[in-house]
Amino acid sequence: MRRRLLSLSASAFVVLAAEPLYLLVDTAVVGHLGPVALGGLGIASALMALLTIVGTFVEYGTTARAARWYGAGHPGAAVTEGVQASWLALCVGAAVVLLGEALAGPLTTLLAGGAGATQHAAESWFRLAVIGMPGVLLVLAGNGWMRGVQRTREPVLIVLVANGLSAVLSPLLVYAAGIGLEGSALANLVAQVLGGALFLRALRRAANELRPARRIMRAQLVMGRDLIVRAAAFQVAFLTAAAVAARMGTAQIAAHQIGMQLWEFTALLLDSFAIAAQSLVGAALGGSDAAGARALAWQVARWGIWAGAAFAAVYAAGYALIPHAFTSSAAVLHQAHLLWPWFVGMLPAAGLVFALDGVLIGAGDVGFMRTLTVIAALGAFAPLTVAAAVLHEGIGGVWAGLTAFIVVRLLGMVLRTRGDRWLVLGTHP
Repeated sequence: MRRRLLSLSASAFVVLAAEPLYLLVDTAVVGHLGPVALGGLGIASALMALLTIVGTFVEYGTTARAARWYGAGHPGAAVTEGVQASWLALCVGAAVVLLGEALAGPLTTLLAGGAGATQHAAESWFRLAVIGMPGVLLVLAGNGWMRGVQRTREPVLIVLVANGLSAVLSPLLVYAAGIGLEGSALANLVAQVLGGALFLRALRRAANELRPARRIMRAQLVMGRDLIVRAAAFQVAFLTAAAVAARMGTAQIAAHQIGMQLWEFTALLLDSFAIAAQSLVGAALGGSDAAGARALAWQVARWGIWAGAAFAAVYAAGYALIPHAFTSSAAVLHQAHLLWPWFVGMLPAAGLVFALDGVLIGAGDVGFMRTLTVIAALGAFAPLTVAAAVLHEGIGGVWAGLTAFIVVRLLGMVLRTRGDRWLVLGTHP
């Protein structure tokens, strides 16, 4: 079991690393266009992340449901979960494109604190990038069912090809072609469309039946309801932080963008253990092995703590050097150094939080996860972030809110995992 956990974690690590690595490259490319372009990217990428919350259930929900079928010895039913999740991805993705284009101006104006150069940059980037949302959701659905049936090689190849091409295109379009910030959005769009197409091809090869099945899609939406509320709580808090940082000044929102890209990059890498836990815990419970599911939970928790501590050590050592990769502005560098201690200090706890998050989602305990995340986001993160603006605590106060968000979730997840209510056996959580 440990070998399988390592194999799935390694595969998930590569898949999860590809997208944030591309975003880090993109942030570095855009950062040298100046603070306005970097601030615009920060606002637009936060808005894209908000719209992507609808894809949470087609990834995590599909992994949990497919893994239970796989563990119970029904791999065909597991792949069928992927087919129906992909239909949902296409339908929801098309609706998100229409919604995003209609509200691009008002939403970017709201987040930027008014019309201006930063808001205009954010809107122009967002209008191009949002066209690729169906591809984004297809990639999430594809990763979901493949993790559920423990196929590790194909997702790695697909994601590396799509994001690798986009990483090469970004500097070429931004600088060589002279397109500027919009070149970054076009490179992003290429990755989204190509990734979605490749996952669709893999699904056609694996599935016996490709027609939509309303009964299965309804069941996925029921589970997805709690996952979407959970993800919405995340994004409300993160958008609040971006809006507060934008109102503090251009240097603050630019530094916040650097910090958030590094945070999201690290969080997704730490999530590699959580992804493995989703698949293996779901399969264990589908096969009625409660003892095995509990043992996996604490094994992945230990690995999560050590991984978080390792990342903290790397970022602490890079305090003086890492921010320089993203900007040459002295004002932005100063603000980045103010948030750095909060960023580094929370990482060991975050490693444990992400690991147990995967355990409980894999078990289908999404109702509890929804409630805990809403409490942590709306009761700790958002209020502390707003207080940072009111009390003039600066960017450090914003990141203190993020730290509180991690701590509240940590306490709730540890208590839940020590109990038995999440250990529901069978093919349905």
